[in-house]
Amino acid sequence: MNDERIKAALREATDTENVTIGSGVLASIDDLFGESFGDRPAVIVADENTFAVAGEEVQRHLEEAGRELVEPYVFPGEPTLYAEYANIEKLVEALRGHEAIPVAVGSGTLNDIVKRASHERGRPYLCVGTAASMDGYTAFGASIEKDGLKQTLACSAPKAFLADLDVLANAPPDMTASGYADILGKVTSGADWLVADALGVEEIDPSGWSLVQDHLREWTGEPAELREGDQEATGNLIEGLVMSGLGMQSYQSSRTASGAEHQFSHLWEMEGLGHGEGHEGPPLSHGFKVGVGSVAIAALYERILERDLGNLDIDAISGAWPGRDEVERSVREAHTIPDLKRGAVEQSLAKYVDAEELAERLELLRKVWPDLRGRLRDQLMPAARIREMLRAAGCPTRPDEIGLGWEEFEATYSRARTIRKRYTVLDLAAESGVFEECIEELFAPDGFWGREAASQAQTGDPTR
Repeated sequence: MNDERIKAALREATDTENVTIGSGVLASIDDLFGESFGDRPAVIVADENTFAVAGEEVQRHLEEAGRELVEPYVFPGEPTLYAEYANIEKLVEALRGHEAIPVAVGSGTLNDIVKRASHERGRPYLCVGTAASMDGYTAFGASIEKDGLKQTLACSAPKAFLADLDVLANAPPDMTASGYADILGKVTSGADWLVADALGVEEIDPSGWSLVQDHLREWTGEPAELREGDQEATGNLIEGLVMSGLGMQSYQSSRTASGAEHQFSHLWEMEGLGHGEGHEGPPLSHGFKVGVGSVAIAALYERILERDLGNLDIDAISGAWPGRDEVERSVREAHTIPDLKRGAVEQSLAKYVDAEELAERLELLRKVWPDLRGRLRDQLMPAARIREMLRAAGCPTRPDEIGLGWEEFEATYSRARTIRKRYTVLDLAAESGVFEECIEELFAPDGFWGREAASQAQTGDPTR
């Protein structure tokens, strides 16, 4: 772990001023709180599980330091806390009764709830992470289900963040594996930003890019060690996750760290995959869905990079391009959940280009493809390699391992494209007229997913 990188990143951040990561640093919580908030009172916000893991110790250290404290707000430990707006409303109501600074003790869901609730009450907060499970700790915005849609609600990142490596290294292995899958997803999200930049859709911000991408290979290079609970590997992982969050904070958007692989995850989340009625056990983590999405998108990139997109029949492609009404109709037909259908139509039409605009974009693609193809090959890893790294960390890599049928999974490629206006490889494939044939190749008997499905059917082993 490199403290200097984080210090440099904090100079680019808009909200977070202090980050403390290390072994035994829970004991320094009052120093961090005082540096960030002076003599203001504090209130611990946790669930029953994270309060037992670290919240009680945070409370004790603050009490021993003489800090004024409000009675902790502790969500139930069962069922597993979910990032839905109703939980934010509960916390907002509790915060009305005092002016204490919230100290979130937990991981992704808990942090997002406190982040948005603090924003609605107009006060800053401090976060104590309990697992290296995702990159949202220091990120701008909170990923919340509201009005039936998984969406990023605007809110400031924590003013201060603390992560004790003794706590993180002893977190449930699945949580650490989920964090690894989330950071490895930056491989494909970076490729998507390269595409959007080259086609003039969204220019790369050098600072936001650098914070997430410059040391990505280092942060993702020890999956087996992470699975064994190695503290140094855990330190490298949490550094990467914090840096990724600071990148989003600096750019004020998740574009720095989220691409088509996250659209797979968000679609599945909004459709209830891995949580809710009929699902046994804890909810399927965000990172695990992103991990499967990352393999899927890397495999799609491989099919596209085999093609010469600089030699497209632009007249034929633009001539067959659907109009707005046809796009709206097809998006509506693709979704059955009313709120999801409405949101997908809105997002799809927001990024729609007509046939003339498409022809102009494809002319640009023709010019930039040789250089872009080389940059994408440098950025990406083979899908098989991403799969191996995820497996080494203890992550699922196939749809059947996350409770998804193969037909549903194949349909995700087209349906995930509709839920965000962000330009990704899914849009590149559709606009260049190669989408359907690439998907057919992936799921053909000798294709990437065809071979995986056959292997699973032959062995019946969901971990293979």
